[in-house]
Amino acid sequence: MAVSALATEFSHYRLKRLHETGVRDILDGKMRECDMATKKSGWARFPHDNKAFDYAGDKLKKAWPSLHAGDGEPFPDDKRAAALIKAAGKAAPKGLAAAALSEQLQEAWRAFHHGDFERAFDLGQALGPIGASVAIKSIGIHATYLVDDEAERLKRYEQAAKLGEAAIAALPAEANSHYRHAFALGRYSQGISVAKALSMGLAGKVRDSLEAALKLDGKHAEAHTALALYHAEIIGKIGALIGGMTYGAKTSEAEKHIAAAIKLTPDSPIAHVEHGNLLLLLYGDKKEDAAATAFEKAAKLKAKDAMEKLDGEYAREQIE
Repeated sequence: MAVSALATEFSHYRLKRLHETGVRDILDGKMRECDMATKKSGWARFPHDNKAFDYAGDKLKKAWPSLHAGDGEPFPDDKRAAALIKAAGKAAPKGLAAAALSEQLQEAWRAFHHGDFERAFDLGQALGPIGASVAIKSIGIHATYLVDDEAERLKRYEQAAKLGEAAIAALPAEANSHYRHAFALGRYSQGISVAKALSMGLAGKVRDSLEAALKLDGKHAEAHTALALYHAEIIGKIGALIGGMTYGAKTSEAEKHIAAAIKLTPDSPIAHVEHGNLLLLLYGDKKEDAAATAFEKAAKLKAKDAMEKLDGEYAREQIE
């Protein structure tokens, strides 16, 4: 937005205001396009009452610490937006001021928490690597719970993984660049079978990304959960001996990471859901009652947003 040194203070102010107005017009246009696309969309709608998940205005910032206790995503205020623009460099959206970027990121997260997953994805994707965190989480959660077609689900996980790769390249110091990449690859691996994923070398990529996320943020509960499942999935599919020798998978590591996740986020349904899944993977019928207890805990928790509602409903289905 800088102007020539010969420009007067008044002309500098006018140019700055014209530029910001132009950017805001573009931003508003993109938001309207996202609204129109969502109305015409083939994406399945969030199937539950979402009135309680309206985080309009200042309500989003107030609820942010509890909404993002699991992933540690910083609140995207103007200061955060400016830092992202600086860190992303050439990968940052062209001509978008920090205030406008902050507004679009907040709007994307409001849509995500409300269950408007496609709108959240579109708004995030339009921002490139800076919007990858909300974009990946949106398309990933929607695909996990609301896409029935297996091929379509895998396609979306692949798309999310590519966004994650771009985020790691542009914002390597962000824990969620690595975590979202691991999340997408992990879901894709589950979809094609763990055995096939192992043969493709995906396990190592998932683990590397999760370990990178935890190195940057040791209290990243969702990364702890995912790393616990990494160990449990491998052991559950190929056994403790081969899994340990070939991929470093250990029951003790699975239990350590899931315990950390539950301690960090005791009110998060997904931590208890994955605890139940982990117990079944590692111990089968021997821990069926304990797994059922974990699912019951998840189902009883009050959902704070659309994702947690879907997590809780999944847990309820496991015990019915």
